[in-house]
Amino acid sequence: MLDGFVPPAIVGVATIALLVWRRFVPRSRSVDAAIFLTLFVVTGGLEVAMGRPLKYRHGPVRFWSGNIRSDQNSQQISDPYTFTHFIHGAAFYGLTRLAMPPASAATRAVVAIAMEAAWEAYENTDTVVNRYRTGTISLGYYGDSVINSLMDIVACGIGFFLAWRLPRSVTITWVIVVEVLLAFWIRDNLTLNILMLLYPIDAIKKWQGGL
Repeated sequence: MLDGFVPPAIVGVATIALLVWRRFVPRSRSVDAAIFLTLFVVTGGLEVAMGRPLKYRHGPVRFWSGNIRSDQNSQQISDPYTFTHFIHGAAFYGLTRLAMPPASAATRAVVAIAMEAAWEAYENTDTVVNRYRTGTISLGYYGDSVINSLMDIVACGIGFFLAWRLPRSVTITWVIVVEVLLAFWIRDNLTLNILMLLYPIDAIKKWQGGL
């Protein structure tokens, strides 16, 4: 059954196979692009198999949906939570740099995208969807559309690239700014999202709900 840790484990196995294959072929941008595309296909395929829609079911595809309480949240191409995935990319850049110091930026980017893809697969399992609905303000959340989920992976890749190319102090600054702006804008951000997913606090939930 595609629930719990099974989907991210499948992404993990696919990533290992792709990295092994990468070792035995000439390194090139086209090879890395093929790996990224394969991870996209695997993740999207898992989400479809778990019953997630390809796109917003009740209307046209839009680039942006700004109302997090709308049924278009997590269904259109991007929304306020997309910004948290830029931060994922910056965090994964830092983690891979610490854990894989000899590896090239391209290799670490593959690992970072794989981690994000595994998270997206896990986030869209019934286990996590139900957790969001009971522990956070996402009462109407029924999982991402595939197009939204894949855009989150792209956002992670952009965040990784920015962290790679920009000075560390600049990266830390934009991460903090994004977190603060999201807290004021939608009363949520990556820090609160993780906290409420792991250890829901009723006072925070009431504040987020505007009560």
